[in-house]
Amino acid sequence: MTDLVPTPTLPAPDIVRCAYMEIVVTDLARSREFYVGVLGLHVTEEDENTIYLRSLEEFIHHNLVLRQGPVAAVAAFAYRVKSPAEVDAAEAYYRELGCRTERRAEGFTKGIGDSVRVEDPLGFPYEFFYETEHVERLTQRYDLYSAGELVRLDHFNQVTPDVPRGRRYLEDLGFRVSEDIQDSNGVTYAAWLHRKQTVHDTALTGGDGPRMHHVAFATHEKHNIIQICDKMGALRISDRIERGPGRHGVSNAFYLYILDPDGHRIEIYTQDYYTGDPDNPTVTWDVHDNQRRDWWGNPVVPSWYTEASLVLDLDGNPQPVIARTDASEMAVTVGADGFSYTRQPGEEDKGFKVGAQL
Repeated sequence: MTDLVPTPTLPAPDIVRCAYMEIVVTDLARSREFYVGVLGLHVTEEDENTIYLRSLEEFIHHNLVLRQGPVAAVAAFAYRVKSPAEVDAAEAYYRELGCRTERRAEGFTKGIGDSVRVEDPLGFPYEFFYETEHVERLTQRYDLYSAGELVRLDHFNQVTPDVPRGRRYLEDLGFRVSEDIQDSNGVTYAAWLHRKQTVHDTALTGGDGPRMHHVAFATHEKHNIIQICDKMGALRISDRIERGPGRHGVSNAFYLYILDPDGHRIEIYTQDYYTGDPDNPTVTWDVHDNQRRDWWGNPVVPSWYTEASLVLDLDGNPQPVIARTDASEMAVTVGADGFSYTRQPGEEDKGFKVGAQL
Protein backbone atom coordinates (compact mmCIF):
# COMPACT_ATOMS: atom_id res chain seq x y z
CA MET A 1 0.00 0.00 0.00
CA THR A 2 2.89 2.36 0.76
CA ASP A 3 6.58 2.55 0.00
CA LEU A 4 8.87 0.15 1.80
CA VAL A 5 11.01 1.29 4.71
CA PRO A 6 14.63 1.17 3.50
CA THR A 7 16.90 -1.30 5.27
CA PRO A 8 19.69 0.60 7.04
CA THR A 9 23.30 -0.45 6.71
CA LEU A 10 23.97 0.61 10.31
CA PRO A 11 23.17 -1.79 13.18
CA ALA A 12 19.86 -1.34 14.96
CA PRO A 13 19.96 -0.25 18.61
CA ASP A 14 19.86 -3.09 21.11
CA ILE A 15 16.45 -2.62 22.74
CA VAL A 16 15.77 -4.21 26.12
CA ARG A 17 12.04 -3.57 26.60
CA CYS A 18 9.21 -1.10 26.41
CA ALA A 19 9.78 1.20 29.38
CA TYR A 20 7.29 4.06 29.54
CA MET A 21 4.67 6.01 27.66
CA GLU A 22 4.10 9.76 27.83
CA ILE A 23 0.51 10.79 27.23
CA VAL A 24 -1.13 14.20 27.08
CA VAL A 25 -4.33 14.55 29.11
CA THR A 26 -6.75 17.47 29.12
CA ASP A 27 -7.64 17.44 32.84
CA LEU A 28 -4.67 16.43 34.98
CA ALA A 29 -6.60 16.22 38.26
CA ARG A 30 -9.25 13.98 36.73
CA SER A 31 -6.61 11.76 35.15
CA ARG A 32 -4.77 11.52 38.46
CA GLU A 33 -7.91 10.26 40.14
CA PHE A 34 -8.29 7.60 37.45
CA TYR A 35 -4.70 6.34 37.30
CA VAL A 36 -3.88 6.68 41.00
CA GLY A 37 -7.27 6.53 42.71
CA VAL A 38 -8.86 3.82 40.55
CA LEU A 39 -5.96 1.85 39.05
CA GLY A 40 -3.55 2.31 41.96
CA LEU A 41 -0.40 3.33 40.05
CA HIS A 42 2.23 4.85 42.34
CA VAL A 43 3.30 8.50 42.11
CA THR A 44 7.05 8.95 41.83
CA GLU A 45 6.76 12.73 41.69
CA GLU A 46 4.43 15.39 40.34
CA ASP A 47 4.03 19.09 39.73
CA GLU A 48 1.22 21.32 38.47
CA ASN A 49 1.59 20.12 34.87
CA THR A 50 2.99 16.57 35.03
CA ILE A 51 2.58 13.36 37.02
CA TYR A 52 5.15 10.54 36.92
CA LEU A 53 3.71 7.11 37.72
CA ARG A 54 5.14 3.64 38.11
CA SER A 55 3.90 0.11 38.71
CA LEU A 56 4.68 -1.96 41.79
CA GLU A 57 7.73 -3.87 40.52
CA GLU A 58 9.39 -1.03 38.60
CA PHE A 59 12.75 0.43 39.69
CA ILE A 60 13.18 3.06 36.97
CA HIS A 61 11.66 6.47 37.58
CA HIS A 62 8.35 5.92 35.80
CA ASN A 63 6.29 3.78 33.43
CA LEU A 64 3.70 6.41 32.60
CA VAL A 65 3.86 10.19 32.31
CA LEU A 66 0.65 12.25 32.40
CA ARG A 67 1.18 15.72 30.98
CA GLN A 68 -1.44 18.46 30.88
CA GLY A 69 -2.17 19.70 27.37
CA PRO A 70 -4.86 20.95 25.02
CA VAL A 71 -5.29 17.77 22.94
CA ALA A 72 -5.36 14.20 24.28
CA ALA A 73 -2.59 12.31 22.49
CA VAL A 74 0.57 10.24 22.93
CA ALA A 75 3.90 12.08 23.04
CA ALA A 76 6.28 9.11 23.28
CA PHE A 77 6.54 5.33 23.12
CA ALA A 78 9.78 4.93 25.11
CA TYR A 79 12.14 1.95 25.02
CA ARG A 80 15.12 1.27 27.21
CA VAL A 81 18.29 0.20 25.39
CA LYS A 82 21.12 -1.98 26.65
CA SER A 83 23.84 0.67 27.15
CA PRO A 84 24.54 4.39 26.67
CA ALA A 85 26.20 3.60 23.34
CA GLU A 86 22.90 2.23 22.04
CA VAL A 87 21.36 5.72 22.27
CA ASP A 88 24.03 6.82 19.77
CA ALA A 89 23.17 3.79 17.66
CA ALA A 90 19.47 4.68 17.69
CA GLU A 91 20.15 8.24 16.60
CA ALA A 92 22.40 7.11 13.74
CA TYR A 93 20.00 4.36 12.70
CA TYR A 94 17.02 6.68 12.29
CA ARG A 95 19.04 9.40 10.63
CA GLU A 96 20.06 6.86 8.00
CA LEU A 97 16.37 6.05 7.55
CA GLY A 98 15.76 9.73 6.87
CA CYS A 99 13.67 10.20 10.00
CA ARG A 100 13.55 13.36 12.06
CA THR A 101 15.43 12.98 15.38
CA GLU A 102 15.93 15.09 18.50
CA ARG A 103 18.59 14.37 21.15
CA ARG A 104 18.54 15.69 24.72
CA ALA A 105 21.39 14.92 27.11
CA GLU A 106 19.15 15.91 30.03
CA GLY A 107 16.29 13.74 28.80
CA PHE A 108 12.77 14.67 27.75
CA THR A 109 11.18 13.88 31.14
CA LYS A 110 12.30 13.91 34.75
CA GLY A 111 14.15 10.81 35.84
CA ILE A 112 15.45 9.98 32.35
CA GLY A 113 18.90 10.97 31.11
CA ASP A 114 20.45 11.15 27.66
CA SER A 115 17.85 10.07 25.12
CA VAL A 116 16.77 10.47 21.54
CA ARG A 117 13.26 10.85 20.19
CA VAL A 118 12.40 10.12 16.59
CA GLU A 119 9.47 10.37 14.23
CA ASP A 120 9.71 6.80 12.99
CA PRO A 121 8.87 5.60 9.45
CA LEU A 122 5.29 4.81 10.52
CA GLY A 123 4.79 8.27 12.05
CA PHE A 124 5.09 7.26 15.70
CA PRO A 125 7.11 9.19 18.32
CA TYR A 126 9.64 6.66 19.58
CA GLU A 127 12.18 7.36 22.34
CA PHE A 128 15.34 5.44 23.20
CA PHE A 129 17.22 5.88 26.49
CA TYR A 130 19.52 4.08 28.90
CA GLU A 131 20.22 6.51 31.75
CA THR A 132 17.50 6.63 34.38
CA GLU A 133 17.05 7.50 38.02
CA HIS A 134 16.49 4.44 40.18
CA VAL A 135 13.62 4.52 42.67
CA GLU A 136 12.35 2.13 45.31
CA ARG A 137 11.05 -1.12 43.89
CA LEU A 138 7.83 -1.67 45.83
CA THR A 139 7.68 -5.46 45.47
CA GLN A 140 7.67 -6.08 49.22
CA ARG A 141 5.62 -3.05 50.18
CA TYR A 142 2.62 -5.21 50.99
CA ASP A 143 1.20 -2.30 52.94
CA LEU A 144 0.73 -0.59 49.57
CA TYR A 145 -0.36 -3.64 47.57
CA SER A 146 -3.98 -3.40 46.41
CA ALA A 147 -6.34 -6.16 45.33
CA GLY A 148 -6.10 -4.96 41.72
CA GLU A 149 -2.38 -4.13 41.78
CA LEU A 150 -0.67 -3.28 38.47
CA VAL A 151 2.82 -4.75 38.69
CA ARG A 152 4.54 -4.10 35.32
CA LEU A 153 4.24 -2.16 32.12
CA ASP A 154 3.73 -4.95 29.60
CA HIS A 155 3.32 -3.54 26.08
CA PHE A 156 2.14 -0.93 23.62
CA ASN A 157 -0.25 -1.44 20.71
CA GLN A 158 -0.03 0.76 17.61
CA VAL A 159 -2.58 1.31 14.83
CA THR A 160 -1.10 1.62 11.35
CA PRO A 161 -2.67 1.46 7.88
CA ASP A 162 0.05 -0.87 6.56
CA VAL A 163 0.81 -3.72 8.96
CA PRO A 164 3.12 -5.66 6.58
CA ARG A 165 5.29 -2.56 6.10
CA GLY A 166 5.34 -1.94 9.84
CA ARG A 167 6.23 -5.55 10.55
CA ARG A 168 9.23 -5.41 8.21
CA TYR A 169 10.41 -2.18 9.82
CA LEU A 170 10.16 -3.52 13.37
CA GLU A 171 11.83 -6.81 12.46
CA ASP A 172 14.71 -4.80 10.98
CA LEU A 173 14.80 -2.93 14.31
CA GLY A 174 15.38 -6.25 16.08
CA PHE A 175 11.87 -7.22 17.16
CA ARG A 176 10.68 -10.81 16.75
CA VAL A 177 7.14 -11.81 15.84
CA SER A 178 5.44 -14.08 18.35
CA GLU A 179 1.95 -14.20 16.79
CA ASP A 180 0.13 -12.73 13.82
CA ILE A 181 -3.26 -12.70 12.08
CA GLN A 182 -3.45 -13.52 8.36
CA ASP A 183 -5.99 -14.47 5.74
CA SER A 184 -5.76 -17.32 3.24
CA ASN A 185 -3.83 -15.06 0.84
CA GLY A 186 -1.13 -14.40 3.42
CA VAL A 187 -2.20 -10.80 4.09
CA THR A 188 -1.17 -9.79 7.62
CA TYR A 189 -3.82 -7.89 9.59
CA ALA A 190 -2.00 -7.67 12.94
CA ALA A 191 1.32 -8.72 14.45
CA TRP A 192 2.72 -9.07 17.98
CA LEU A 193 6.44 -8.31 18.37
CA HIS A 194 8.79 -8.62 21.31
CA ARG A 195 12.23 -7.75 22.65
CA LYS A 196 11.77 -8.97 26.22
CA GLN A 197 10.88 -12.63 26.66
CA THR A 198 7.10 -12.29 26.60
CA VAL A 199 4.58 -12.25 23.76
CA HIS A 200 5.12 -8.58 22.93
CA ASP A 201 6.57 -5.21 23.73
CA THR A 202 4.47 -3.71 20.98
CA ALA A 203 1.85 -4.87 18.51
CA LEU A 204 0.63 -3.58 15.18
CA THR A 205 -3.11 -3.40 14.58
CA GLY A 206 -4.37 -2.56 11.10
CA GLY A 207 -6.43 0.59 10.78
CA ASP A 208 -6.32 4.35 10.26
CA GLY A 209 -3.07 5.64 11.72
CA PRO A 210 -0.60 6.36 13.13
CA ARG A 211 -2.54 6.12 16.40
CA MET A 212 -2.07 4.47 19.79
CA HIS A 213 -4.50 1.61 20.30
CA HIS A 214 -3.61 0.90 23.92
CA VAL A 215 -0.93 0.72 26.58
CA ALA A 216 -1.00 -2.39 28.78
CA PHE A 217 -0.11 -3.04 32.41
CA ALA A 218 0.24 -6.54 33.85
CA THR A 219 -1.21 -7.95 37.05
CA HIS A 220 -0.09 -11.05 38.93
CA GLU A 221 -3.34 -13.01 38.57
CA LYS A 222 -6.78 -13.01 36.96
CA HIS A 223 -8.45 -12.10 40.25
CA ASN A 224 -6.63 -8.75 40.23
CA ILE A 225 -8.43 -7.90 37.00
CA ILE A 226 -11.79 -9.02 38.41
CA GLN A 227 -11.19 -6.71 41.38
CA ILE A 228 -10.65 -3.75 39.02
CA CYS A 229 -14.02 -4.53 37.42
CA ASP A 230 -15.69 -4.74 40.82
CA LYS A 231 -14.08 -1.48 41.91
CA MET A 232 -15.17 0.34 38.77
CA GLY A 233 -18.69 -0.98 39.27
CA ALA A 234 -18.74 0.20 42.88
CA LEU A 235 -17.56 3.64 41.78
CA ARG A 236 -20.32 3.75 39.13
CA ILE A 237 -17.82 4.09 36.29
CA SER A 238 -18.44 0.70 34.68
CA ASP A 239 -19.27 2.57 31.46
CA ARG A 240 -15.48 3.05 31.17
CA ILE A 241 -15.11 -0.73 30.74
CA GLU A 242 -14.98 -1.10 26.97
CA ARG A 243 -14.30 -4.80 26.59
CA GLY A 244 -13.84 -7.87 28.78
CA PRO A 245 -12.84 -9.35 31.05
CA GLY A 246 -11.96 -12.25 28.82
CA ARG A 247 -9.28 -14.58 27.55
CA HIS A 248 -7.40 -13.75 24.37
CA GLY A 249 -6.65 -16.46 21.82
CA VAL A 250 -3.65 -14.46 20.62
CA SER A 251 -1.16 -14.43 23.54
CA ASN A 252 -3.47 -16.59 25.73
CA ALA A 253 -3.63 -13.65 28.16
CA PHE A 254 -6.52 -12.76 30.41
CA TYR A 255 -7.53 -9.17 29.61
CA LEU A 256 -9.63 -6.12 30.35
CA TYR A 257 -9.87 -2.92 28.28
CA ILE A 258 -10.87 0.31 29.96
CA LEU A 259 -10.94 3.97 28.87
CA ASP A 260 -9.40 6.84 30.82
CA PRO A 261 -11.16 10.22 31.10
CA ASP A 262 -9.75 11.31 27.71
CA GLY A 263 -10.56 8.03 25.97
CA HIS A 264 -7.00 6.67 26.04
CA ARG A 265 -7.38 2.88 26.08
CA ILE A 266 -5.67 0.89 28.86
CA GLU A 267 -5.39 -2.87 28.83
CA ILE A 268 -4.98 -4.81 32.06
CA TYR A 269 -3.23 -8.04 31.14
CA THR A 270 -1.94 -11.26 32.70
CA GLN A 271 -0.83 -14.84 31.98
CA ASP A 272 0.79 -14.79 28.57
CA TYR A 273 3.82 -17.03 27.94
CA TYR A 274 7.62 -17.20 27.59
CA THR A 275 9.10 -16.45 24.15
CA GLY A 276 12.83 -16.32 24.87
CA ASP A 277 14.07 -19.38 22.97
CA PRO A 278 15.79 -18.53 19.67
CA ASP A 279 13.48 -20.91 17.80
CA ASN A 280 10.26 -19.79 19.48
CA PRO A 281 7.63 -20.48 16.80
CA THR A 282 5.35 -17.81 15.38
CA VAL A 283 1.67 -18.60 15.92
CA THR A 284 -0.51 -17.57 12.95
CA TRP A 285 -4.27 -17.09 13.36
CA ASP A 286 -6.90 -17.09 10.62
CA VAL A 287 -8.50 -13.65 10.40
CA HIS A 288 -11.91 -15.37 10.26
CA ASP A 289 -11.37 -17.18 13.58
CA ASN A 290 -13.22 -15.16 16.21
CA GLN A 291 -11.39 -17.01 19.00
CA ARG A 292 -8.17 -15.21 18.16
CA ARG A 293 -9.42 -12.03 19.87
CA ASP A 294 -11.54 -13.70 22.55
CA TRP A 295 -10.97 -17.37 23.37
CA TRP A 296 -14.52 -17.70 24.64
CA GLY A 297 -15.95 -16.42 21.37
CA ASN A 298 -17.37 -13.17 22.70
CA PRO A 299 -17.87 -10.51 20.03
CA VAL A 300 -15.55 -7.51 19.85
CA VAL A 301 -17.24 -4.13 20.14
CA PRO A 302 -16.72 -2.07 16.95
CA SER A 303 -15.14 0.82 18.91
CA TRP A 304 -12.21 -1.45 19.72
CA TYR A 305 -11.38 -1.54 16.00
CA THR A 306 -12.18 2.06 15.11
CA GLU A 307 -11.19 4.28 18.05
CA ALA A 308 -7.64 5.08 19.14
CA SER A 309 -5.49 7.95 20.44
CA LEU A 310 -3.71 10.50 18.30
CA VAL A 311 0.09 10.61 18.39
CA LEU A 312 2.28 13.72 18.33
CA ASP A 313 5.22 14.77 16.19
CA LEU A 314 8.39 16.14 17.80
CA ASP A 315 6.90 19.65 17.81
CA GLY A 316 3.92 18.46 19.83
CA ASN A 317 1.44 18.58 16.95
CA PRO A 318 -0.93 15.68 16.19
CA GLN A 319 0.26 13.53 13.32
CA PRO A 320 -2.22 13.38 10.42
CA VAL A 321 -4.18 10.14 10.36
CA ILE A 322 -3.92 8.16 7.12
CA ALA A 323 -6.89 6.00 6.23
CA ARG A 324 -6.38 2.31 5.63
CA THR A 325 -7.47 1.67 2.02
CA ASP A 326 -7.32 -2.13 1.80
CA ALA A 327 -9.48 -4.67 3.65
CA SER A 328 -9.43 -4.07 7.39
CA GLU A 329 -9.83 -6.73 10.03
CA MET A 330 -13.04 -5.09 11.15
CA ALA A 331 -14.49 -5.27 7.64
CA VAL A 332 -13.59 -8.95 7.46
CA THR A 333 -14.70 -10.03 10.89
CA VAL A 334 -17.39 -7.78 12.37
CA GLY A 335 -20.93 -8.32 11.18
CA ALA A 336 -24.28 -7.34 12.63
CA ASP A 337 -23.62 -9.35 15.78
CA GLY A 338 -19.86 -8.96 15.86
CA PHE A 339 -19.15 -12.62 15.14
CA SER A 340 -17.32 -14.47 12.42
CA TYR A 341 -16.90 -18.23 12.17
CA THR A 342 -14.74 -20.22 14.55
CA ARG A 343 -14.66 -23.61 12.83
CA GLN A 344 -13.88 -24.20 9.20
CA PRO A 345 -16.88 -25.48 7.18
CA GLY A 346 -17.31 -29.20 7.87
CA GLU A 347 -14.95 -29.17 10.87
CA GLU A 348 -16.08 -31.52 13.62
CA ASP A 349 -17.74 -29.89 16.63
CA LYS A 350 -15.40 -31.27 19.27
CA GLY A 351 -17.17 -29.53 22.14
CA PHE A 352 -20.38 -31.55 21.79
CA LYS A 353 -18.44 -34.80 21.56
CA VAL A 354 -16.53 -33.98 24.77
CA GLY A 355 -19.79 -33.07 26.48
CA ALA A 356 -21.36 -36.37 25.43
CA GLN A 357 -18.60 -38.28 27.24
CA LEU A 358 -19.28 -36.61 30.57
